[in-house]
Amino acid sequence: MRDSDLDRVLSKEEEILPSSGFAASVMEAVRREASTPPPIPFPWKRALPGLCVAGLTLVALLTASFLLVIHGAPAQRIPRHWLAALDSAAAISQSLGAAWIVLALALSFASVKLATHLASTSLPRYERT
Repeated sequence: MRDSDLDRVLSKEEEILPSSGFAASVMEAVRREASTPPPIPFPWKRALPGLCVAGLTLVALLTASFLLVIHGAPAQRIPRHWLAALDSAAAISQSLGAAWIVLALALSFASVKLATHLASTSLPRYERT
């Protein structure tokens, strides 16, 4: 296409009209969006106490860790009954195959999360008209 042909095509002032159902479909979409209820607000009044407790716990943990690093850890031995309890818990979990159960649960969780992520991001959402 030459410049003169392009100038001729662009110099014509033709009225551009939308297709027959375009305006109606746009107005229907506007009405549908206007009729949807507003999103549910996050319940900050209920979540705030838990967030405050979590923040205070984090501050206390960081303070205790910092003081432990500065002053050094006390050289105390672990009580024997704790060691016996840990040993019996390890033996029970080994006899039940807890490692395989944890592995199966982790793989199941990962596959569900991956499938949910892929389904929500890669597939286009089509609306029925």
